[in-house]
Amino acid sequence: MNPQPVTLVGKHVRLEPLSLAHVADLWSAFSLDPSIWSWLILDPPDSPAAMQSIVSDALEAQARGDEIPFAQIEVASGKAVGGTRYLNISRRDRGLEIGNTWIGRPWQRTAINTEAKYLLLRHAFEDLGAVRVQFKTDLRNLASQAAIERLGAVKEGVLRKVVLVRGGHYRDSVFYSILAEEWPAVKGRLEAKMRGRGLGGETG
Repeated sequence: MNPQPVTLVGKHVRLEPLSLAHVADLWSAFSLDPSIWSWLILDPPDSPAAMQSIVSDALEAQARGDEIPFAQIEVASGKAVGGTRYLNISRRDRGLEIGNTWIGRPWQRTAINTEAKYLLLRHAFEDLGAVRVQFKTDLRNLASQAAIERLGAVKEGVLRKVVLVRGGHYRDSVFYSILAEEWPAVKGRLEAKMRGRGLGGETG
């Protein structure tokens, strides 16, 4: 398993390798409602230059082989409306995490969220040969936990005071995973959900 930058195309969202060309769109999407960044570990940007710095840091992590960052592109408009990443990549153990995910407020609870998660999971299991994909979220973020559970991920437990976040708070993180043998059933549920709701619904 060796994740590399790749474009994943769906009906409503296109996941493109993140680049500095996405900075302006990402800043526009974020600045509509900065509260969307509340639960991310990364400090929220306060200017286009700060957004550029976040993108540059992600590209450096990609160059080291640590992460694969994507821009979430709304197919209808061609604009970047959020971001997501493969991170905590363990090539030897064939595992990775989907995280650092955010999307601008107007695009939340739309087709983009569900389809983006579906594309990332399908690529991880079917193309990369992952045996485990994990998610984690702040214990206080009940909406995110519910969204991850709707994906069909299994709750594994809580790591207490695992990371220092904004405001001097030590975050408890809830971990979830999907295993390769669970993917066919998860895939079937997601595809049924997308067909039944026109690719609608929020997946965190």
